[in-house]
Amino acid sequence: MASVPSLASNVQQRLADALSAALPEAGSADPLLRRSDRADFQANGILALAKRLKGNPRELAAKVVDAIGTSDLLREIEVSGPGFLNITVSDEAITRTLAARAADDRLGVPYAQSPGTTVIDYAQPNVAKEMHVGHLRSAVIGAAMVEILEFTGEKVIRRHHIGDWGTQFGMLIQYLIEHPHELDHKEGEKVSGEEAMSSLNRLYKASRALFDSDEDFKTRSRDRVVALQAGEPQTLELWQRFVDESKIYFYSVFSLLDMEIRDPDVVGESGYNDMLEETCRILEESGVAVRSEGALCVFFDDVLGQDGKPTPLIVKKSNGGYGYAATDLSAIRDRVRNLGADTLLYVVDARQSLHFRMVFETARRAGWLNDEVTAVQLAFGTVLGKDGKPFKTREGETVRLVDLLDEAVERATAVVHEKAGKVGLSEQEIVENGQYVGIGAIKYADLSTSAVRDYKFDLDQMVSLNGDTSVYLQYAYARIRSIIRKAGGTEPVAHPELPLAPAERALGLHLDRFGETVAEVASSYEPHKLAAYLYQLASHLTTFYDQCQVLSDDNPPEVVENRLFLVDLTARTLQRGMALLGIRTPERL
Repeated sequence: MASVPSLASNVQQRLADALSAALPEAGSADPLLRRSDRADFQANGILALAKRLKGNPRELAAKVVDAIGTSDLLREIEVSGPGFLNITVSDEAITRTLAARAADDRLGVPYAQSPGTTVIDYAQPNVAKEMHVGHLRSAVIGAAMVEILEFTGEKVIRRHHIGDWGTQFGMLIQYLIEHPHELDHKEGEKVSGEEAMSSLNRLYKASRALFDSDEDFKTRSRDRVVALQAGEPQTLELWQRFVDESKIYFYSVFSLLDMEIRDPDVVGESGYNDMLEETCRILEESGVAVRSEGALCVFFDDVLGQDGKPTPLIVKKSNGGYGYAATDLSAIRDRVRNLGADTLLYVVDARQSLHFRMVFETARRAGWLNDEVTAVQLAFGTVLGKDGKPFKTREGETVRLVDLLDEAVERATAVVHEKAGKVGLSEQEIVENGQYVGIGAIKYADLSTSAVRDYKFDLDQMVSLNGDTSVYLQYAYARIRSIIRKAGGTEPVAHPELPLAPAERALGLHLDRFGETVAEVASSYEPHKLAAYLYQLASHLTTFYDQCQVLSDDNPPEVVENRLFLVDLTARTLQRGMALLGIRTPERL
């Protein structure tokens, strides 16, 4: 189906036409429409127009109102103050617009006018290292942006830039060569993610202890790094084993998070090795990078160290080794040239903002980024404990992500179990819903906060039925599904001829904003605005329940049908919006 224009866009168009008709000398003036507490909308554009035309704003506003004439879209237009227009749309227009949305699988949400190709770099764990709370936000925010952008018609290419290269692999590989039986299982043997990580953890600790205490082993490990970089077959084979073992673990954690990570999308640091030398050569030959104390560097006027001297981006070290910058710049070249990206979106910790600002500026100077191809860092803040300090265990250790997810599911399952008797949930449903509620709670707490802000990790609040939580939204959805089941054979049917109660109008007007919200979130990369929209929708629904009984023998059949229609569309909007955030909505809760 074609997209459904929102009430706001229809009102905007009607006002723009009236402005052109009443004041042709104004050209194509913007009525500056916005939502209002005094009416449904307010238009403020006539004030600026009157100033330009040297006219009386109230008189000009009256001319515009006359030019609009009667309409089934508008119920009332009032000239207010020094020339504002307060506009109320008709109940019929609200219901007709919602009926058009309900007839469409996409709820009338339009595709983007000129979709492009976005490469999203998110969920970037490190090989042979456990995932901790610090890995949560990149995964959750990135996965939501993938869903939202794909829904608008954008071609999205996922990239998981895992840490799979570097000096620590020399140490690990050398240890495994000298202690071949330290891995608990044979290559290719099926193991769980937890078993794979446990084995890798033990290897890492043992090799680190030997590296720190044995100078000869340290030397052999460094030689092994050289062998790895040179592509020596046995070394590469063992390195690949570490990567494969780690992937078993990564995928098990992402599965717990209810996220799909596909193997072809995992392109780690090693994936760009063959490009590094060419990247450096291009930068040096073009004059973008220069030699400084033996290293290949890019300098910036506005990036200074504490001593006031310029702090460069080091692309190649004086010893010939490559830094993160060389890999990141090679990745940009690959994503633009080979993947055809016109937008590069990096979901990366805000603490790396300076690095990426320097990398993006270097890529612009080299011509890899320009007006047609842009790179954006979707920077995120830190996960804090209840005390407002960086989230740690009582022993001061970084919190393991698996432990966090398990505890959330455990808490949520207890909450679901408490309510299960009222709706007759089976044991299997309790277990499933505990997963959906627990993981949904963690995702929503993250996504309902502006990404760049830090947020406090408080599981008690996250799984609460009250307040701005995913559980509140999931219960709102389940409650509607329960009402529709109780309605039996009564179909949800829109009745545009019926007047709407204030709570029905408020719910209907908010439902109509879904498409606008999705478009705004997709263009600004701010998923917290979608979470805020869904919470407001559930709040409007709560007010509607309090003031407008849905199933009642006292109401005429068409009122029951119309209210069923409103709540059914609300349920579909909640379900679609939550799915875009990566959160499931159980039918019974």
